[in-house]
Amino acid sequence: MWVALASDHGGFRLKKEIIVFLRQEGIAFHDLGPFSEEAVDYPDYALMVAEVVRKGDFEQGILCCGTGIGMVIAANKIPGVRAALCHDCFSARMAREHNDANILTLGQRVIGNGLAIEIVRTWLKAEFQGGRHARRVAKITAMEQKYGKE
Repeated sequence: MWVALASDHGGFRLKKEIIVFLRQEGIAFHDLGPFSEEAVDYPDYALMVAEVVRKGDFEQGILCCGTGIGMVIAANKIPGVRAALCHDCFSARMAREHNDANILTLGQRVIGNGLAIEIVRTWLKAEFQGGRHARRVAKITAMEQKYGKE
């Protein structure tokens, strides 16, 4: 597994906690920034992660900001990206199993570090179930194509 991650200033500390977890678990990752808590614009970092996931350079991505909302909106503008904002383990598992989400977004100001790590663990372990869910994901891809995202 190869994971790209990034944050804005509002999710910087949570990203650092996730990096510790990924290292402990032996999960390969690349931190795309930022590298301090200095204010930055979340769409820039959402775009970086979304582009490398879309191209297939990374299997999955994780984005953190204050609420996770800005990141999920920005990442989902990129064709082929299915970003999911999750603040509980059930949603994280369903995002992978049913929606084949390839980017997870989290809100540092919404959840604590312990829960965030459990969400990341759950999301990374879950696998897309395919079947009837594949048909639905294909419809999302068709919507992207119809409305000019690809």
